[in-house]
Amino acid sequence: MVALIRRGAHDSGFSRERPTRWYPDRVQNPDRSEDRFFAAPVAFTEETAWPFILKRLERGEYVQVVALDKPPGRKGFVMKIDLGSDVPKLYVKLQLGSGIVWGRSFHYDQHE
Repeated sequence: MVALIRRGAHDSGFSRERPTRWYPDRVQNPDRSEDRFFAAPVAFTEETAWPFILKRLERGEYVQVVALDKPPGRKGFVMKIDLGSDVPKLYVKLQLGSGIVWGRSFHYDQHE
């Protein structure tokens, strides 16, 4: 998975067969807690979400294997990442495809 993300072989596009809840723009990026011009929190973007995921995987972040509803019979890989005490954990779900990593979820964990 790490090698594929590092090569840029990833996507988070929605489809009926592979629905997503991919909302990096709704999650505050702890690596850029303030915008240098506006002194306001900065959210992730599509371009910053994947390097963040890669960094966490390379650091050995715990990954739970889960069964996916769609597509049935496939495995998902879930990380619940602590972003700090002021916000819920970040919920990230990935799916391995044929030569690609699919981003399925990137949002605050609703169960925190």
